[in-house]
Amino acid sequence: MHFLLSLIEPRDAGAVRGRLGIGEPEQHAVDRAAQELERLRAPRSVLLWMLEEDDPWTNRVVFHHSGTPDSVKRDILHGVPFGDAEGWLTMAAHCRDPFCSHKAPEIQVGPHGVVGGLRAARTLGVARAAARAVGRGDWAAVADADRVEPLPGYARWALTERIDCPPDLRAQFGSHPKFAHRLRQAGIVEPAEYVELTRPPHEVLGVLHFGRLLFPRRAREAAALLAPLVHAELRANPDAWAVLARLLPTFAGTVPELVRTSGAVAHV
Repeated sequence: MHFLLSLIEPRDAGAVRGRLGIGEPEQHAVDRAAQELERLRAPRSVLLWMLEEDDPWTNRVVFHHSGTPDSVKRDILHGVPFGDAEGWLTMAAHCRDPFCSHKAPEIQVGPHGVVGGLRAARTLGVARAAARAVGRGDWAAVADADRVEPLPGYARWALTERIDCPPDLRAQFGSHPKFAHRLRQAGIVEPAEYVELTRPPHEVLGVLHFGRLLFPRRAREAAALLAPLVHAELRANPDAWAVLARLLPTFAGTVPELVRTSGAVAHV
């Protein structure tokens, strides 16, 4: 509810909250917000969206996340920017867990190098092991090698499911609808796909709500997609918002379907 209410005028949102008996959204620290993303089954792409902020505290959270690839952790420690920042970054050193470490993970590179290891992959397990060695500075060489001679299918998939695989390289690997579906199943999505195709909506909206703190730029992309629909279907109509509040916990469709259904029911 909080994310959708942020898309209308603050005065109108306050009136709707008063009608529904809900308060202002609670303020969360970065660590707590990241924990909520896991509870809400956020897609793996949110880790990249967080890194794109080039924020030291957010990078620290991503570094310690169990789903972050070792090569990405190495790049974080080396200060590699994932967004628009110029120059090298630093990572916030504070860590509340006494057992956590900012030590760089050990990444094995085979005798044939990064690209050679990918070309030698004949099983998905081997391909994923080879893909672990690909760092931020290797993607251009991988793309060039694939253009010269396509990499094996297993290698292509292992690279594609990396959260930091460049979009241009994914497109180079393939654009078949089945390929796109497999990517979504692997948690690799863009904000538009996430908003329009993912369900249930209470999880999607929860992720976007916490995303306003953790990945504000991507959250704004999602907001821009939803705002016209919210203004058309819900506006400041308290009855429409009341319907949405009742439907939200169990609605099985997508967020746009929820908004349209709420508006339609309120106008019957």
